[in-house]
Amino acid sequence: MTAEQILNTKGKNVYSILSTNTVYEALKVMGEKNIGAILVIDDNNLKGILSERDYARKIVLKDKSSKETSVHEIMEKNVITITLSDNLDSCMELMSTNRIRHLPVIDNEIVVGIISISDVVKAIIESQKDTINHLNSYISQ
Repeated sequence: MTAEQILNTKGKNVYSILSTNTVYEALKVMGEKNIGAILVIDDNNLKGILSERDYARKIVLKDKSSKETSVHEIMEKNVITITLSDNLDSCMELMSTNRIRHLPVIDNEIVVGIISISDVVKAIIESQKDTINHLNSYISQ
């Protein structure tokens, strides 16, 4: 299964904010959309990603104000991305190796979706169910 197939199943909604937004504004959008990370896109270019983990470690633990801190001050700037053709194994490898939970999907330098660790796990479970069903069908023939 590829990133494109996962996006076709889950949807291609991309939620983003500007780097000049406050962390509070970003958190508000994340809460409204029930997402754990939000992309930072300026002028159609992916500039970073902001996660709940970034907020906890870079605002709460450092006693900063989310209403006074700009997203660009705490966002992760080195965003690891994938393409539509990347498969589940490579996504899982990137997430595990880099200890990240979200992978933006890029096509022709444009963000076309985002895949989370839960999306990958769901896809793996579905794939395993299909394999089990095929094996059961084969055995019972």
